[in-house]
Amino acid sequence: MWPRQAMSAFTPPSVEERLQAIGPTDRLPDPLRRALEPRADFAPLPRSGPNDWLANHPESGQSFADFLRYRPRRPDRQHHKLYLQPLGEFIASASPSLAQLQAFAAAFFTLDVNVLPVLDIAGSGVTTRLNPLTHNRQLLTTDILALLRTRVSHDAYAILGITMDDLYPDPSWNFVFGQASLHEGVGVYSLARYDPRFNDPRARASGTLLLQRSCKVLAHEMTHMFGVQHCIYFHCLMNGSNHLAESDARPMHMCPVDLRKLQESIGFDVVERYRRLLQFYLNAGFTEEASWLSRRLDFITRESR
Repeated sequence: MWPRQAMSAFTPPSVEERLQAIGPTDRLPDPLRRALEPRADFAPLPRSGPNDWLANHPESGQSFADFLRYRPRRPDRQHHKLYLQPLGEFIASASPSLAQLQAFAAAFFTLDVNVLPVLDIAGSGVTTRLNPLTHNRQLLTTDILALLRTRVSHDAYAILGITMDDLYPDPSWNFVFGQASLHEGVGVYSLARYDPRFNDPRARASGTLLLQRSCKVLAHEMTHMFGVQHCIYFHCLMNGSNHLAESDARPMHMCPVDLRKLQESIGFDVVERYRRLLQFYLNAGFTEEASWLSRRLDFITRESR
């Protein structure tokens, strides 16, 4: 990703620090309290390798208490919809289904999700360049975010651009997977490097793998727009990633710290949300994610049966 050099090794938080980050849960409704219990389904964050995110981008973490002090934006009666804005070409044989991404986002965030008509990059004012290493076209994220700010609907909580073009946030950077504003409800992410054919045109395309990667980065970037920062407490959807292998290693689920933040913001029923996500994962063939959710649902609902 570039441009930082490796720094001192990151030391994962202790068990006590992880519990403090979740915060007291004894006054929460029983299903939510059980959903936030840091059992074996939530692994601690692995130690960082020299090329991993936290080795190059030190972060202090955002506890649930930090999140509340930050007073992030929340959906309300006026601003309650999520919009997906496709940017540039989406060739059916080489792109994830926008309808499936819409269905995933609706299940993950439990909000109405609309897909806007595809926006052509040509004439949009977005700066482009050819990456000196890959020789692929890249789009400047700051220009895209500025463009999206002009397209925010009156009922939108957030708008997220999606593109099959590669992205860069600054001329000194090689690339970036995505970028989002925690304050303004705009973001963009690229699916280019999630396609197995990005580095090897001879590679076999995998629709399931591309959809899985696309859903994961969509959820990560959109969650930033609810005021949730990168996670350092558990192996979590909200961990930062510096390269594709690190992104692939991230789980699809949120840890107790970040699940609590998102639930506080949206107010969803955690059991109903998990059930909707489980159905999507089963339909999409995400077997590992479906198995994880089945275990969590069994634990959360066990006492109420």
